[in-house]
Amino acid sequence: MGIVSISLNEDNLTALDRIQDTYGLSGRSEAVRMSINAALADIRELESMDGVVEGVLVIVRGNHADPWMIQIQARYEENIKTQMHSHLRNHKCLEVMVVSCQAEVLSEMMRAIQAEGKADYVKFVRS
Repeated sequence: MGIVSISLNEDNLTALDRIQDTYGLSGRSEAVRMSINAALADIRELESMDGVVEGVLVIVRGNHADPWMIQIQARYEENIKTQMHSHLRNHKCLEVMVVSCQAEVLSEMMRAIQAEGKADYVKFVRS
């Protein structure tokens, strides 16, 4: 088994310890492996989609003033059928979008959102 050294901020360490405690894992390494497997399951689900897909895209993000999400929404506006924006506590925002598009376009949109590194949560729920 390979060893990887990573740097985590305090919030990440707290989250990692919470994952470990919640699932009764033996250590942080197990929590990291479980998190990687969960992310891979999401990737595999997205990769298995083909043709036209419809569903709801849910995003939680911070910093309402940062225009990155508006720019992504503008780029994919023909695929977003309905969009709702709501302000949450701690200066976070909730974006809920009903999406109908080719699977490849959805993958592209989700990669663009993830690549910004500014979303706390991104999940597509297929109808």
